[in-house]
Amino acid sequence: MIEPNQPATVHPSRRFLPVLVLLFAGSGCAALIYEVVWLQLLQLVIGSTAVSLAVLLGTFMGGMCLGSIALPRVVPARRHPLRVYALVELGIGLLGIAVLPAMPYVGRFYAAGAGHGLREILLRGAVCAACLLPPTLLMGASLPAIARWTQAAPQGVSWLGFFYGGNIAGAVLGSLLAGFYLLRVYDVTTATLAAAALNATVALAGLGLAAMSQHAAATAGPPPEDALRPPGAWPVYVAIALSGLSALGAEVVWTRLLSLMLGATVYTFSIILAVFLLGLGIGSSAGSWLARGKVGPRAALGWCQAALAAAVAYAAFMLARSLPYWHLDQTLATHPWLVFRFDFLRCLCAILPATCLWGASFPLALAAAARHGQDSGRLVGRVYAANTVGAILGAVGFSLLLIPALGTQHSQRLLIGLAVVAACFALAEVSRRAVLLAAPAAVAAVLAWYVPAVPWGVVGYGRQLPIRTDQGDLLYLGEGMNASIAVSELLDTRYFHVSGKIEASSDSQDMRLERMLGHIPAVLHPKPRSVLVVGCGAGVTAGSLVPHPEVERIVICEIESLVPNTAALFFGEENYNVVDDPRTELVYDDARHYIITTQEKFDIITSDPMHPWVRGAASLYSIEYFQHCREHLNPGGLITQWVPLYETSLEAVQSEIATFMAVFPHGTIWSNDTEGVGYDIVLLAQAEPTSIDVAAMQKRLDRDDHQLVRESLKQVSFPSAIALLATYAGQGPDLAPWLEDAQINQDRNMRLEYLAGMALNSSIEDEIFQDMLKYRRWPKSLFVASDALEGALKAAMNPPEKPSAR
Repeated sequence: MIEPNQPATVHPSRRFLPVLVLLFAGSGCAALIYEVVWLQLLQLVIGSTAVSLAVLLGTFMGGMCLGSIALPRVVPARRHPLRVYALVELGIGLLGIAVLPAMPYVGRFYAAGAGHGLREILLRGAVCAACLLPPTLLMGASLPAIARWTQAAPQGVSWLGFFYGGNIAGAVLGSLLAGFYLLRVYDVTTATLAAAALNATVALAGLGLAAMSQHAAATAGPPPEDALRPPGAWPVYVAIALSGLSALGAEVVWTRLLSLMLGATVYTFSIILAVFLLGLGIGSSAGSWLARGKVGPRAALGWCQAALAAAVAYAAFMLARSLPYWHLDQTLATHPWLVFRFDFLRCLCAILPATCLWGASFPLALAAAARHGQDSGRLVGRVYAANTVGAILGAVGFSLLLIPALGTQHSQRLLIGLAVVAACFALAEVSRRAVLLAAPAAVAAVLAWYVPAVPWGVVGYGRQLPIRTDQGDLLYLGEGMNASIAVSELLDTRYFHVSGKIEASSDSQDMRLERMLGHIPAVLHPKPRSVLVVGCGAGVTAGSLVPHPEVERIVICEIESLVPNTAALFFGEENYNVVDDPRTELVYDDARHYIITTQEKFDIITSDPMHPWVRGAASLYSIEYFQHCREHLNPGGLITQWVPLYETSLEAVQSEIATFMAVFPHGTIWSNDTEGVGYDIVLLAQAEPTSIDVAAMQKRLDRDDHQLVRESLKQVSFPSAIALLATYAGQGPDLAPWLEDAQINQDRNMRLEYLAGMALNSSIEDEIFQDMLKYRRWPKSLFVASDALEGALKAAMNPPEKPSAR
């Protein structure tokens, strides 16, 4: 316990403390910009599966943990804290900039050595460590460095809490600045330089303050550390570690649930992170104030953790019974900034109380573990390290183990239990009365019992749940490591839901699209032996390859292990039981990661529909991704790519098409419209210019060994080769004027996910389609046909009069 009446041995200049809080806010802002940029860049190298994200996050936080412990042990206390802090910030900026030119070499090194199983996980860890450990070690060292400007006394410890709160306030700004401005308007290079400029500004200010002040270290040698620890300090470290575990575990659970309700865009994740950090910052300031009060900090920490049980239960109730049904007027929903403010409010109402309590716990733990005369740097390093170790365990444990094994409902019950256990550790030395410890445990048990399950409609329809008049009947619900899925049935139509949206269905238009994605390249390729299908979904895209007699190998790359078995169980008829077909190989991986690391080449690469507005999906629409696909096509191989015209904008569609055509300049477009009304399209290309012999294609379909192919096409209104080819909607050279100002989607300028995320609630699919059709010309070099077949094809391509209503 702090002894407030003992004389101080170190007298820092208190007038600089408010300025240092501002500087530390700048540090936090830069750190969050780096985190967003580095995680985006490294996911492109090692993949975006839950395992990859766990390795990334564990390395990032692990570096900060090691840095917080190492600095007080490596740097003597006699060094001027402000000068040390300034040099740390300068080092972060230099290393942050160095990551950018190093990343291409890291990518090539990883692709050359990537394998499978434990070896690959170890390689991912090595790559992350090489890129992230140097700068994150310095990030973790910044708080212990500046902590030495204060004393291990009530006033000093409270300022440590304010430093922490200021750092988090800056982190809130950094997360919003990166997600809503720097990466939306510019690119990762500009974002990195902005963060480095912040580091440089903070470093210069720190050096200036150091020159204006003196640091007087204690002249006498410090007593042994054990003598400076308050009696029984270890329960405080356990309590703050459990607090970090529950905080990051809750962030994982709540991010999963909130992204279902709000739509899994980059903006949603920025909002969730900003609200979480905002609560931590508010709570840290409140905890710093409480640390000065009459209530003992250890008791305050204990009751703070006990209150978390109620706060987590409240959040669970809000996420299950209230927030899913909040609805923004449809006339306003097309204005993205109004939607963002509404989503921010929803997040705020659900998770702010708990995050404030977690934020308050850190300065209270500092005060509870402090003793007069103790090295403030070592104090902060220990408490911060304990909290961070718990946070790493929480993030990794809940994402990889607990949510897949227990589900989000039981995971939230476990969070309540963790809060009570942390409270018991903190209060154990304060009061020996068992009743004081039993009371919060009993209340928590009741709260945990009544934690509601999230309605299946949230998994099924997400943000559209409030306007669904009939959700249908639930057939299956599962929560996996990477996604939550559901299967429902309504009016004889079966729907496959993934993470808050309908991914596929047995509806005729959905079936038509997915069979186009497989059949078009398969009937155009003279002998398609090997096929790669990116994503499984309901299996219809992959299943459309099953009837083709030439196909010998179908590789389905799926990120979520629950998906294929569910598709086999509920959509076996529609997908020709592709999951159980002996030619099929299932690969559970991020598809981009698989394509980069595999040595195999394919005759066809196709993709199940994946919405570009989903965070991370835009990496499957980048110019680098299409270049990788081109490199993995056999000579004469073909690729198809889905492009939605709904829930998007004209700019986003133009970006997707222009990026594809930049790699495949002779690419073509095929429409899945409804009587001339646009809905979505399929992009088709090969490395060489495509030539389609119409008569030969029909002759092939008429062969006996293609009977199942003919039947599959007839089921989706393609009775002949002419009917299938009549979906032609344009080609790259003709669309050049339309795509002139389109933004190319690149790995270092992932503009597409920001464009698409802005237009999530729009419904202008037919406007986009009709605008694109203005540039359609008869492709003389594409179709090889007799005059009669050419005339029939031209007649089929001319749609009937556009209906007045869909």
